[in-house]
Amino acid sequence: MTPVAGIDSSTQSCKVVVCDAESGRVLRTGSSAHPAGTAVDPERWWDALVRAVDEAGGLDDVAAVSVGGQQHGMICLDDSGRVVREALLWNDTRSADAATHLVSDLGGPERWVDEVGVVPVAAITAAKLRWLADHEPHHADATAAVCLPHDWLTWRLRGSSDLAALTTDRSDASGTGYFSARTTTYRTDLLELALRGRSPHLPEVAEPDATVGRTASGAIVGPGAGDNAAAALGLVAEPGDCVVSLGTSGVVSAVTNTAPRDPGGLVAGFADATGRQLPLVCTLNGAPVLAATASSLGVDLSTFSELALSAEPGAGGLVLVPYLNGERSPNLPAASGSLHGITSDNFIPANVARAAVEGLLCSLVTCMEYILAQGTAVHRVILIGGGARSSAVQRIAPSLFGRPVTVPSAAEYVALGAARQAAWAYSATLPDWRSADRAEFTAPATPEVVDRYRDAAELTLTRR
Repeated sequence: MTPVAGIDSSTQSCKVVVCDAESGRVLRTGSSAHPAGTAVDPERWWDALVRAVDEAGGLDDVAAVSVGGQQHGMICLDDSGRVVREALLWNDTRSADAATHLVSDLGGPERWVDEVGVVPVAAITAAKLRWLADHEPHHADATAAVCLPHDWLTWRLRGSSDLAALTTDRSDASGTGYFSARTTTYRTDLLELALRGRSPHLPEVAEPDATVGRTASGAIVGPGAGDNAAAALGLVAEPGDCVVSLGTSGVVSAVTNTAPRDPGGLVAGFADATGRQLPLVCTLNGAPVLAATASSLGVDLSTFSELALSAEPGAGGLVLVPYLNGERSPNLPAASGSLHGITSDNFIPANVARAAVEGLLCSLVTCMEYILAQGTAVHRVILIGGGARSSAVQRIAPSLFGRPVTVPSAAEYVALGAARQAAWAYSATLPDWRSADRAEFTAPATPEVVDRYRDAAELTLTRR
């Protein structure tokens, strides 16, 4: 048995899994919380990684290790390798205006889609760099290199302080706004546009199965990946699979060989962790929609699921548009949720519960349709995240997506994907860690429910 390790450095915490390289069986785990906030000293991430590794029994016996990490975070380093300022995380919105100006500076969204497949929004690294150049020019001047959270942690694992030794991978680089997943090249002209003429060093983009260095104990270090790509790798997602992650937000992505081109900017042209593409759409509203509705009905989540399943498809005509916290896809930051079609006959708890589940899932179906419009085939939906544990979500989802739905057992799929990549770097062969521990759900399609939702959501668009 050869142990390998995967690290998931997410917004909330650092998780470590140590697996058998051949089978993927989890041998031991560890975790440690990250500090709150949208601007964080990266050293706090390193501290959490050290604690999580210790809880997992250390890495001295592992043959290889890789890091999966939260995407888009901006880490600026000076010429000696020191952090210039706190890292701005993906969810730091101070760069929203900077994103708008940056999009305009290149000539609009379609130009960005043509050049890199991504339209900058507040989350994208390029937008954060524009904010830095405009609001903290002294920090921009001191920036000798820019990297992402997983890049920096990989660099630290190798014990390096040489900026030339920084590495990244296609998946994480594709979320920066200055790397094209289609051509697999940096666009340093767009980096300079973001930083108003400055051109710091960027990490070398390593191949998915590359060895980028070794730890102090001699373990191979893989290139790592962005969190969504690492999760797809951990799920053994393949072309034809659509991964729907139902957590605090909703994320819909699909493995394909063709890079998307969405002039509307909703479908991000990201890369996966194997050499393919991973077009992705993100919503602001995920599983908390279910919790909020259950709370309004005065029931727990288990009872809420029972109520939803006791109602007929279509919830008697009730339609919930789940924009409780605004929305990102479509781009309606000031929107609010709404309940349509109320009558004296249908306004009962069971229908309200069913409408909440259907509305949340229909918003994700819409995201899948954006991806389908790019020519990507989807034959199966893989449903993960906290919301996927709801029995109502599991049983209603196939009827709305119009496809079989697979629900794998709950696991740390980002960390598992990183560990699978580490095994790939170690053995030069990508292991098949397909798990049999998953449930399959099918149901007759109900397109009329999706159509009714689409009409209600359109009202939100026209009233904004």
